[in-house]
Parts: sequence; structure tokens; C-alpha cells
Amino acid sequence: MTEKPKIIRRAAVKQPASTEQLQLFATVPLGAEELAAAELAKLDANNIQPTRGGVSFTGDNSLLYAALLSLRTVSRLLIKLAEFTCSSPQELYDNIYKLDWQMYLTPAMTMAVDCSIRNSAMTHSHATALKAKDAVVDKLRDLTGNRPDINTKTPDLRINLHIANNRCTVSLDASGEPLDRRGWRLERNDAPLRETLAAAIIMHTGWDGTVPLMDPMCGSGTLLLEAAAIAMQLLAGADRNFGLMKWPGFDRKLWQQVLQQEKQKTITTLTAPVIGYDHDPKAIITCRENARRAALDRQVSFDRKNFADLQPVGEKGVLVMNPPYGIRMGDKTELTALYCKIGEVLKHRFAGWTAYLLAGDLELAKLVGLKPSRRFVLFNGPLECRLLKYELY
Repeated sequence: MTEKPKIIRRAAVKQPASTEQLQLFATVPLGAEELAAAELAKLDANNIQPTRGGVSFTGDNSLLYAALLSLRTVSRLLIKLAEFTCSSPQELYDNIYKLDWQMYLTPAMTMAVDCSIRNSAMTHSHATALKAKDAVVDKLRDLTGNRPDINTKTPDLRINLHIANNRCTVSLDASGEPLDRRGWRLERNDAPLRETLAAAIIMHTGWDGTVPLMDPMCGSGTLLLEAAAIAMQLLAGADRNFGLMKWPGFDRKLWQQVLQQEKQKTITTLTAPVIGYDHDPKAIITCRENARRAALDRQVSFDRKNFADLQPVGEKGVLVMNPPYGIRMGDKTELTALYCKIGEVLKHRFAGWTAYLLAGDLELAKLVGLKPSRRFVLFNGPLECRLLKYELY
């Protein structure tokens, strides 16, 4: 006999204006979990519990909407729907079939199922996802006589299965596209920095817009544009279409109320300069275009300059950089001279400033020749990095 699935929230979609608490999970780049928890605390989320790769929390639909609009370190937001023991494909099918899918999905909608498995009897994530898909499709067909189509790229409803130690959690992805895609970066250089990681770096610096901020190796401008947006409390997703907007019962009126409330928090301008430099003229063109798309071209300036010619723009400020480290850009032999030059410039020209360097290669970082006062572990995709803080006296 299969276990009756524990329903986490039966009416999550049909009653979006309800104050009943949803069980939610935010997926987060490794190393940014505590930062995401702090963001959620500012939104007054409840029961915030950071874990590896994410943060669980509870809140009503107003909180969910505010989180989608404003969170900057979060990749996806999931609504937990059910949880049950699962050690065989048939047990999975039976428990998935029992759920009230007609509350979240209609035959006119498209769907997809994502699956991750760890330490369980079922080991093939693709086959498991197909079995779950069959259960959902069969349930809709039995109820309505029609079945929804499958769209793995841009579905109206994305279902997430996480199976660990023969325990399955079923969630609905409220995000749609990953939340790091802000919508302004249409062109990417050879080694783009994800917006969520850039936000985590800026949050670790504590920069609040009151002192100058400089990135001497700005690439596509992601660090500075995220920094300006954070300091101005701009919404991360004001103009986006999120996944839950396609669900039955989506409360557009409540959404507009939350949107206006969050917009009221924004600051219209920054008082301190935000400046990006790069030696590549094509990178500067891309940065300026990205700034224009992000409506930050009046707040952030970009210009071409070699690092060796770098000069501070005030007696104190924050310098942040993501120099190449030989994985995708640059040759390590050539990079040796660059990292030595970084130390030389920081030491002799930037007294009074605080510098932050994202190091993907600690051996190269040692060539800077300065002792970091703090080290933060962050992951750039699968690569474990260190964000090194230098107090420049």
C-alpha cells in the first residue's frame, strides 16, 4: 500500500489572496545562502532556514509576489506542494496521480517536469521525470478528457521533483525563467558573471551608494549595474513575466498592489560615482548598452582604460573586480604579471579604499601580495572561488 502523500498546501494557486502560509524554497548559488536569508528577512518572511544551495521559508502570497519581484541572490522560487515516501516508479506514479492537478493545470496549458535524485532506490532522473509526467497527464485526461502538452523549454507550469533518501518533495516553480535573467543583459562576453553571483559579491562588500564604487575590469558591467540597482532598491523583476502568472487563479490585483508597494521603496538617484573601466573597447560598448537597457546609464559610467593607468576618484571608496583566472579567459603565464600589477596599483594608489577581488585561482591571488582581511566562499557555477577583502591603509 502506498503512503498517502502529505499535501503541503492544497489551495496554493486557487486562493492567492489568502493569508494562509505557503511552504516555499528559494534556490541559491552555493555560498550565497545566508545573503538570501537576509534578503528574505527584510521582506518579513517566516521560518527562514538556510541550507546548502537554498533557503526554506514560509509566507503568504503577498510575500511570494514580493520575493519574486525583489530578491537578487535567488535563482528560483518553489512552492512545496506535497511530500511522500517514494522507492519505486509505481509508488511515485500513484502519489503524483492523487494530487489535485486540476487546481494548477488545464489541458490548454503546457507543462514540464524537472527531477533531481540523491541516495535513493530510483537512480535515473530522466525516467523518473517521465513517470511523474505520465501521472499528471493521466490525471488531467481522466478528469477532463483532454491532456496538456509538454514544453520542456517554456512551460506554463514547471513541476519540480526532489528525491532524497527515498523521500520525494513535489514543488511548483513560480519563477518561470531563472530569476538571474534580469532582462537587460542581451549581450554577454566570453566569461559572463551571473547576476545572482554579482549581487552576492556586492552584498558582501556592504556598499550602499554613499562612497565611490569602481570596477577596473568591468566586462559586461554586471557587478556595477547590480550594485547600483541594490543601492537604489530597484526591483529585480518589475517588467518580467513570471511562471505563476500563467496559472489558474493568479491574483493580478494583488500582484499590482505588491508591485506598487515595492516600487515605493526605490531611490531615484545615487550621490556617489559608480565607474567601470575595461581595456577592451567592445566591452565598454556592451556595458553602456546594458546600462541603457537597465535604465542606469545616468547612474553608472563606463570608459576604456588599462588597469596600469588606474587612479582613485576620492580619498575613500570601494573597488571590486573579477579578474580573469585562466579557466575560460587568459593564459596563466600572462596573468602572472596582471596579478602582480593589481597588488602594486592597490598598494600604492588606493590608500583609504577597500578592495574586493573574486579569486578563482588562489595561487594567482597570492601574487597580489596583500593579506586579505576577510575571505568569503562563493561558487561561480561549479567553480569554488574566494571573495578576498583588502583593507588598503
